[in-house]
Amino acid sequence: MSNALILDAVRTPRARVRRDGGTLADLSPAELLAVVLRELTARGLHDEQVADLIVGVSTTIGEQGGNVGRVAAMLAGWSDTVPAGTTSRLCCSGLDAISTGAAQILSGGGDLIVAAGVESMSRVPMLADTPAFAIDHAVGEATGFVSIGVSADATAIRAGISRTELDAYGVRSQQRASAAPAWESIVPVTTPSGVVLSHDEGARPDTTLESIAQLAPLFADDPLWERVERRLTMDTGEDRGRHTVGTAPQFADAAAALILSSEAWAQKHEQKPKGQVLGWAQAAVRSPGLEATIPASQKALARAGLLASDLSIVEVNESFAVTPLLLMRELGLSEEIVNPNGGAIAVGHPLGATGGVLVANALDQLRRKGGGFGLVTIPAALGLATAVVIEAFA
Repeated sequence: MSNALILDAVRTPRARVRRDGGTLADLSPAELLAVVLRELTARGLHDEQVADLIVGVSTTIGEQGGNVGRVAAMLAGWSDTVPAGTTSRLCCSGLDAISTGAAQILSGGGDLIVAAGVESMSRVPMLADTPAFAIDHAVGEATGFVSIGVSADATAIRAGISRTELDAYGVRSQQRASAAPAWESIVPVTTPSGVVLSHDEGARPDTTLESIAQLAPLFADDPLWERVERRLTMDTGEDRGRHTVGTAPQFADAAAALILSSEAWAQKHEQKPKGQVLGWAQAAVRSPGLEATIPASQKALARAGLLASDLSIVEVNESFAVTPLLLMRELGLSEEIVNPNGGAIAVGHPLGATGGVLVANALDQLRRKGGGFGLVTIPAALGLATAVVIEAFA
């Protein structure tokens, strides 16, 4: 079977969300997404040939509701004939847009798809849509909903991953992000006030194990720990607080977009692809928990016909430090290939945009190596995860 080719991948920088609004807060989600769509046009995309624009968004309300993808396409000056829609699987939404686009191509649903993602957490905060699982006690009990931080701590407790290990990983993420080379896929963004952002924000190169060890736990006193103990039949005792602000993902604003095509379309239009999507999978575990990246990754690798040992790069969203540490342990991955340029702990997690950002990052890194295989995986609330396997060409 042929695969969905990746013709290009672009993204904005990840901008920190601050109390004053953040660097990109003056751009609406649609305007932010329009930046990367216009860049694809500038690089030669004939937008009228796009069969569908699929946009991953986690919090689909307000400025991110009402089919923000269609609005962004209009703001970008794309043809009125380009259909667009949004998909949401919480933090996995960007990867879901990519897997949905690949599935459309392989099923004959279109030869040219743009898979994108956007999240402006400055303007549409997480849980702004007030989902029932977060505000209705009965629904919360039935679904096992707790804050993602409590879920991360519970996952670390069950996996036997200590505060010391988590802290060490947090330092590593900061150091790697601070030393990261320029990303080829980044599109500079000019704000309405004239500020130009051309790099990911947030990395703190002066972070040390000593400084991070002084930080207080974030979630030790959360009242929903009782729900965790009842639902997972575990006794957390005095061991509840393992993650801190130094091992938690930062909130961020960003957008990303990939051009996917069939092999026949690329050959006909003499396009040289940068890579291809080899496989993908979704998975779930009993909520609350962040372990679903493990079965999702295993299934995606199996569908791609690869082993973990075949991978040259793994981009796992740092949805707290426990996520990459657990994935490395369970899949037998070398820490050298996992988030080698840091991750969300240092430079932010823009929810629906993260999938596209991480795939673009993986492509950049693999192409610097002369090609190879990469895995991108993201966990989400309610025990969900998505994984995508790609191959980059030299």
